[in-house]
Amino acid sequence: MTGKTFLLSSAFLALTALAAQAETELTVYTAFEADLLERYAAAFNEAHPDIKINWVRDSTGVVTAKLLAEKNNPKADVVWGLAATSLLVLKTEGMLEPYAPQGVEALDTRFVDTDSPPSWVGVDAWIAAICFNTIEAEKLGLPAPASWEDLTKPEYAGHVVMPNPASSGTGFLDVSAWLQMFGEEKGWDYMDRLHANVASYTHSGSKPCKMAAAGETVVGVSFEFRGASAKTDGAPIEVITPSEGLGWDMEANGIIAGTPNLEAAQTLMDWAITPEAMAQYNVGFGVLALPGVAQPVPNYPAGAEPGMIKNDFEWAANNRAAILEEWSRRYDNKSEPKT
Repeated sequence: MTGKTFLLSSAFLALTALAAQAETELTVYTAFEADLLERYAAAFNEAHPDIKINWVRDSTGVVTAKLLAEKNNPKADVVWGLAATSLLVLKTEGMLEPYAPQGVEALDTRFVDTDSPPSWVGVDAWIAAICFNTIEAEKLGLPAPASWEDLTKPEYAGHVVMPNPASSGTGFLDVSAWLQMFGEEKGWDYMDRLHANVASYTHSGSKPCKMAAAGETVVGVSFEFRGASAKTDGAPIEVITPSEGLGWDMEANGIIAGTPNLEAAQTLMDWAITPEAMAQYNVGFGVLALPGVAQPVPNYPAGAEPGMIKNDFEWAANNRAAILEEWSRRYDNKSEPKT
């Protein structure tokens, strides 16, 4: 082989290696809101242009069910942005690869799995809230609710929309919180009385707030940042944090055990808890896993973070199947059709 041929061959091999590196792809399952995905991927690719994210996005319940169904033949490499209660279920099933991302020690301990190394790591919290359409309420002579209990009053009959907990992480955090706050007997009694006033249960946690923002309902049980975003966009709503306390969950990340792209998956897990990533979450989320970096979110309700209950995520995860079975038996007749 001549020197010239050798150099050309070396150059070709180098380019081939770079091309292979550039083509590393991660299949990422998520329940992040759809309008966030492009921005999050773009921010990640600024730091890591060699890794392409292929999103598989749906509501929390659907993504969780899909992952469990694929347990013996996993399709995902990483979960980025799924409820911690769902990741605890995956952990129990032995589906997560433990990994301590770089910088994990700086996170609020509420957002990190207690095992060492952790099987999952949270990045931000989303918190129950009521989106209340003030214009439609005035037309109907309805006062603004101040508590969860208020929503069971007769005047709200047919004017409440909330998420189905089997489909939506937001719906599940509501139901789990009511059972934790009120106790099991009183919690189900509360939901029985609330059910009488519910017009429909949606399969999306953000949809009730979007409906309230559009005047399609007066009360949308949803979550705080969706309400703040809608109000910032000009919707005639107030974002109310009920006085008894607020259910919450965190968007959390984990590596699917057995992924053939472990190094790239670890790279994503590392980046996802950096200050740069937190700045992306902070566009909508007011409570972040990394303390001291959150900036004020326009129209974010002041009562959200103080109202967060002491959430027993292990209890919620361990009882999830039984809770959803009972909820569906009692209330699923008002769920909107699945598309």
